[in-house]
Amino acid sequence: MPVDADVREELAESLYEAHESAEPISRLTATHDLTVADAYDVQSRFIDRRLDDGASVTGHKVGLTSDGIQEQLGVDEPDFGRLLDTMFVEGRTIPADGLIAPRVEPELGFLIGEPLEPPVTYLDVLNATRSVVPVLEVIDSRVRDWDIRLPDTVADNASSALYLTGEELSPADATDLSLEGVKLYRNGELTASGVGAAVLDHPARAVAWLANTLADLDQRLDAGHLVLSGSLTPAVDVEPGDALTAEFTTVGSLTAHVGED
Repeated sequence: MPVDADVREELAESLYEAHESAEPISRLTATHDLTVADAYDVQSRFIDRRLDDGASVTGHKVGLTSDGIQEQLGVDEPDFGRLLDTMFVEGRTIPADGLIAPRVEPELGFLIGEPLEPPVTYLDVLNATRSVVPVLEVIDSRVRDWDIRLPDTVADNASSALYLTGEELSPADATDLSLEGVKLYRNGELTASGVGAAVLDHPARAVAWLANTLADLDQRLDAGHLVLSGSLTPAVDVEPGDALTAEFTTVGSLTAHVGED
């Protein structure tokens, strides 16, 4: 049975307050039996509050794309959240102020050149993509200590926080993105590495999943929007002062550092 709308409104407000104060809350599923549908409704209400503050939607992010994280949460498909213009980091300094327990993930971003009409395949995604760009996504959890279940992360806008993009744009069909590799360095030490195949066997498959899922919700990917397709590596914890470099095989590199509180 779906959770009452008034309760979903209260949960969205608690996530919004946690976002504004950078003070985490207990996981929502500790006290409420949320379905995934409930959680997406809470997400929408949470995002609506941020839109009311003046933000605008600029794309989407796909999460839970690796076998390991799906097994950890006991799910068999990804989830998604919305990207807002206020989440984009200008320059190369990640603001630590406002973050709770940040982690970074290197990803491939797809700049959508034309709308995608379902059913969408990964080949459709490649044909509709204007360019691919290297991305560092900063994920965070408004839920204390990352103590989350699937509905918790869905409600929390797929645990999104900030993102940075590289300056190099590459054609989506210039290389086999399933073989695209990345090495993630933290303070000069290699901390994680991976390949595109870690993302549903091919990052464009994650974008296709998103397009088809949004269509079921009477939504769609708009031309000009950016889609973060999912991390090629496990997430890496970061702290103020950390220096980060993501070196991709062919699509470019990205460097950043985490600012001080």
